[in-house]
Amino acid sequence: MLTLFRGLGLLPLGVLHALGWLLGWLIWLGSSSYRQRWLANTMQAGIQGAQRWASVGEAGKQILELPRLWFGQPVAIGWQGAAHIEVALHHGHGILFLTPHMGCFEATAQAYAERFGASPDGKPITVLFRPPRKAGLTAVLQAARNRPGLASAPANLRGVRQLVQALKQGEAVGLLPDQVPPDRLGVWAPFFGRDAYTMTLSARFAQVPGTQVLLAWGERLPWGRGFVIHVQPWSEVMPEPVAERAEEAALQMNRAMEALIRQCPAQYLWGYARYKAPRTPA
Repeated sequence: MLTLFRGLGLLPLGVLHALGWLLGWLIWLGSSSYRQRWLANTMQAGIQGAQRWASVGEAGKQILELPRLWFGQPVAIGWQGAAHIEVALHHGHGILFLTPHMGCFEATAQAYAERFGASPDGKPITVLFRPPRKAGLTAVLQAARNRPGLASAPANLRGVRQLVQALKQGEAVGLLPDQVPPDRLGVWAPFFGRDAYTMTLSARFAQVPGTQVLLAWGERLPWGRGFVIHVQPWSEVMPEPVAERAEEAALQMNRAMEALIRQCPAQYLWGYARYKAPRTPA
């Protein structure tokens, strides 16, 4: 599997995106369960027209661009809002990046690591890591994410402590707050008008003293021209204490993700099972 990914990583990004577009449509046509979930989720959010249909191909691009990002030559990266990161780091704040399943979230973490985390005096970013279900992908991910300025933490109590410590040290942490957490690690809150099980972890991280919360996502440019990382501050203030007002915090989080997604609904992963019941922890 690792050899395959390294081989794909040699291809131009434009070629991988073209193949990914085709893959997205093959998955959409070949999987009735995926297609029905995509239809239900886009209808729930009121996504129509060209943006809706474009998301089918964009989902496939998200898959096949990964080998290039992990094992290929660097791709072009632009920034919009990088000043928010610079200000936070200048004041010694830890940064909590909140990113939905939109665009290329892998490029977002890599771009931060290269620009702000890889230098000797830089502040690295740590992302939460959930081991893949397929054993063959474990070696791929371990090789892909072993780079300067970028660390990963396991999705367990030890990993949570690692992320909290990173924030306290003025470093960056990246989370996907629209990911469905295990049972008892979230609450039900509306997401595009329908209750979805929503993690409380992001709200707890936001309350770590000195933490600056930033919303970020990586826009995929057409014709393989690279990505633009969009960064903006979050104007909401998490309620305290979070444990007693978890539903309110989750609602605020979901609204923030909705606002980001509406900026570019074509690049959101509408086939993701956002409304599924949480799994029972092992």
